[in-house]
Amino acid sequence: MKQIVGGTLRDDGPGPTENFVSDRGPGEFAAMFRGDGLAGGHVIKLGPGNDEAAREALAAWPGGMQVGGGITAANAIEWLEAGASHVIVTSWLFEDGVRLSEQRVRELADRVSANRVVIDLSCRRNGDGWVVATNRWQTLTDLGISPATLDRLAPFCDEFLVHAADVEGLCGGIDEGLVELLGEWAGRPVTYAGGVASMNDLETIDRLGQGRVDVTVGSALDIFGGSAIGYADLVDWNGRVD
Repeated sequence: MKQIVGGTLRDDGPGPTENFVSDRGPGEFAAMFRGDGLAGGHVIKLGPGNDEAAREALAAWPGGMQVGGGITAANAIEWLEAGASHVIVTSWLFEDGVRLSEQRVRELADRVSANRVVIDLSCRRNGDGWVVATNRWQTLTDLGISPATLDRLAPFCDEFLVHAADVEGLCGGIDEGLVELLGEWAGRPVTYAGGVASMNDLETIDRLGQGRVDVTVGSALDIFGGSAIGYADLVDWNGRVD
């Protein structure tokens, strides 16, 4: 299990910038989350060679975690049968990594049913707004983040996952503007990820998101090599705001 800085994972050039590499297996983390009732965690396969590790995590908590990374309509059912509650998909929905394919969006929802799909709209800042980024957050697409975009895609998924790729893995604070935009939309559940550096950031997300935006915490967490947020404190906070 690794924590990396967003946008540094590439097929060419140097390897990704790693914040932390754990000596604990993915199944051990999944079992811990299961014991603490932290449903809906994300198992993300960052590149090839991670299928076995993903299957280990899903087997430790069948139906308790989502899986993403290389998901298509062709393999989605396979991962649901492996124990994922949902499949998370981004890049495959975009032809040439740039143009959103509504045909693919519909195909995936028809294949596994929309209530098992999480559409990942991870994005980068572009001018005054945000644009969805694919291919490990390296390619900007033609799709902006807006209430209209969320409305357009909501019938084909159960949830949205939105990484703020510019701040992901940096522990430098959240993208408050993006959180506020997501909180103003009152459709499907939305999970924000990126830049959480303190318990205060969690409170800010809850406030700016109007209680509608969930959050993932990575590099700042003590079990992932961080020091700013204790895992026990996070579990306690989650129980209070649920």
